Parts: sequence; C-alpha cells; structure tokens
Amino acid sequence: MTALRSHTAVSPELLLSKARMAVHHEPTPAHVRASYNRRYRLARSVTTKLLSRLRSDSLVVTEDDSISVFGPGDGLEAHVTIRDPRAWWHLATEGSIGLGRGYIEGWWHSNDPDLVVRVAARNITTLDEIRNRMAMITNPVLDRVRKVAPRPDRHRNREDIGAHYDLGNAFFELFLDETMTYSSGVFTHPNTSLSEASLAKYDRLLRKLGVAADTTVTEIGTGWGGMALRAAQEFDARVTSTTISREQYAEANRRVKSAEAHESIRPGQVRLLQTDWRDLADATQGRADRLVSVEMIEAVDWRDYPRFFQAIEANIAADGMAGIQAICVPDRRYERTKNTEDFIARFVFPGGFLPSIGKITHVISRHTRLHLLDVEDFGAHYAATLRHWRTRFDDRLDDIRSLGLDDRFIRLWRFYLAYCEAAFAERHCTVNQLILVGPDWRPHDLALRPC
Repeated sequence: MTALRSHTAVSPELLLSKARMAVHHEPTPAHVRASYNRRYRLARSVTTKLLSRLRSDSLVVTEDDSISVFGPGDGLEAHVTIRDPRAWWHLATEGSIGLGRGYIEGWWHSNDPDLVVRVAARNITTLDEIRNRMAMITNPVLDRVRKVAPRPDRHRNREDIGAHYDLGNAFFELFLDETMTYSSGVFTHPNTSLSEASLAKYDRLLRKLGVAADTTVTEIGTGWGGMALRAAQEFDARVTSTTISREQYAEANRRVKSAEAHESIRPGQVRLLQTDWRDLADATQGRADRLVSVEMIEAVDWRDYPRFFQAIEANIAADGMAGIQAICVPDRRYERTKNTEDFIARFVFPGGFLPSIGKITHVISRHTRLHLLDVEDFGAHYAATLRHWRTRFDDRLDDIRSLGLDDRFIRLWRFYLAYCEAAFAERHCTVNQLILVGPDWRPHDLALRPC
C-alpha cells in the first residue's frame, strides 16, 4: 500500500486539513464561528447572484429545507445538495479547485457531478473570455520570468508521474478494460465495447503511420503496454517503448513476457525501457521508422516543448513519421490555462499541462524540421470512454475499499472522472491524433485518410 499512500502527497493541504480536524477537539469559539458564518453567507450571496445569470440549462440547489432553481430551464438539469456552507466559500474563492474540494470533502453532493460541471462549462464563456484576454496581455512579460525559473527535472517528473500512475496496478485494473488502456478509445459503432474501442484507437493511429511487418516503432510513454503489444501482435512491428512509471513498467514487462510465452509475439520483438524521453536517443538502437506517443505530452512542462519535439525528431528517420495523441485546450485558452492551476493539476495530475494545436504547430515550425501532416479530433469519444470508466468504477466500490482506499479517495476519483467527461462533452478540451513527418517523407500514392 506504500504506492497508494504516495498519491496523498499530491495534496498536502488536504492532509493538513484532515489532521487538524482529527487533532482539535475543543469547541470553536463563538466569535470565530460568527466570523466564519459571515464569510459563508457572503460567499453564498455572491455565488447565487452569479448563478441567477445562467443563460442556459438549470441548476437545482437544495440546502437545509430550501430548494432554489437557477437558469432558464432549457437543456441540462443538474441537481446539487449543499451539506456544509464551506462549499460556498471554497467555490467562490477557488473556482474549479474549490468545486472539487467541496465534493471530495462531502460539503456538496450530486448523483451526476458531470452534469454540474457541464452546466458550469456552458455558462462561463464571458468570464473565460475576459480571463483569456488578460492572459494574452500579461503572459508575454510574465513568460520571460517563468522561462528562467526552475523547471521540473527528471526526478520531479518521476515523482509527478508516480503520484498518479503508481497508485497500484490493482486499482487501475478495477475500471480499465482488459487491454489496460488509460487513454481515449474510438467507438466505431454504438455497441462498441470499451476494449474494442481501445484497440480501434491503437489500430487507427498505427494505420495512419503505415506500420507494417518489421517496421521499427519507438514509443514514448508505455502505459501498461497496450500500444506496444498491439503494434507487435497485429502489425508485426518491432517496438521499443519507454516509461518512467515503476508500476507501469512492471506490469507491461509481465504482459510482454506472457505474450512471448504464448508465442503471440517473438522474443525480443517488444523492448521495454525505463528511460526519460530526454535520454531516449542514447538508449535506443538507432532511429526508428515510426514514433508513437499516446497522451504522454500532458506530463511535459510547456517550457520543455521545444526539447520534447526535438527529441521526437531525433528518434525517427528523416523520412519517418510520428503519431501523437494529445489532450488539447483550444488555442484561445492556451495562454491562460498553461499557467493556471485547476482541479486536475491540484488534486490528480501534479505538474500536468495541456498543449494546444496552435502551440504544437508553432513549436515544431520554430524548433524542428518536422511537418504537421494530419490532425483528427475525437473529443466525443473521450467523453464516452470516461463514462465507461466511471460506470465501471462505481460498480467496483467495495473492491476499491478493499485496497485500503477510503471514501474520500473514492469521491476524489468520482469527481475527477466526471469532471473530465464533462470537459470533453462540452469541448472545454479535446483529444487529437496528430501525424508529424520528417523532412524527407513523401507519400507513396494518392491515398487519403478515410473520412
């Protein structure tokens, strides 16, 4: 359970809050309670005034014996029960962090937290635009300071990755499908299963890259080995894959050995490394024909984007191709979000950043000789993927508790999955497959990507 406990280090302020609640048993002085009550009343007043301006959908708020309905009543209808007035204060002062904190602590509850987030996402356009414009004005100056500030090194990256992915393979097995794919699937028809969607995603990316027998493929971000095994088993490729997650490496290695034992891949056809992407060129055996990286760029600091794409260029042949699956924010919001800590960065993915298509294009044009050949957006498929994960998660709550994870941890993950599902459903962020090609790449025929 050591790896599981390590996740709580992501949020020390929550541990401190919990410790204080456990240690201080004496009653709170009356004048302090009065001060807090005034604060909560003010926060409630400010927040409800903002809620009264909802332009679409509706939010039904139950508190004590009163029910308040906000919004015009068209579209979505979300229900919230306020169990503790601290929910108002933290929402008013911390935004998405406070919204998530309130759910984790049990200060508010909803049977469908994804609907709560979707209603919020649909109604913050005006505020978002003001913040975007401010970021565009201030970031050119602030970025000069940030670029010389210390950035995450290999040790910090390993800690950040471990805080999430080293929670324990037994935990992720409870809600992922049998391919152990922790990235968006592609649902080819309404009845596509989660595992079928995961394999369809791998196949789609590998076919775009033209991977075939004896194609050499380098992968940045092994996960639990799903992409590497699919490329070897179905496309007969030779794969070198790297991860800095100890738990993922151990499980991927076990799965590769099992595949070799069952003769579904040749011995040595899949080679696993525990190498940082910065050192990958020195660890691989020459440049590969193709490179893939599925939802790994989100762990790269934005200040390291030039170096990251230079590493991609250095690891493929001059006529090679790279397929990157990335969660992206709209270009309009990139300058603001890259320096803004939200619920995900605070509680789930420390050190995480989301790129935008424009930022990626800008970096590769200025710092590499790579060309952007193709972009495919399938954010709705991520919302569907997350819905599957959340359903499977809810079905296995007793098994999750048997791992030593408490109800607070469960609320954290329920809200995380719901928050992400809502973000993709409302296109607050997108998921994209980008195909990059080296300077000597040329098409072999007139074939186009199928629509």
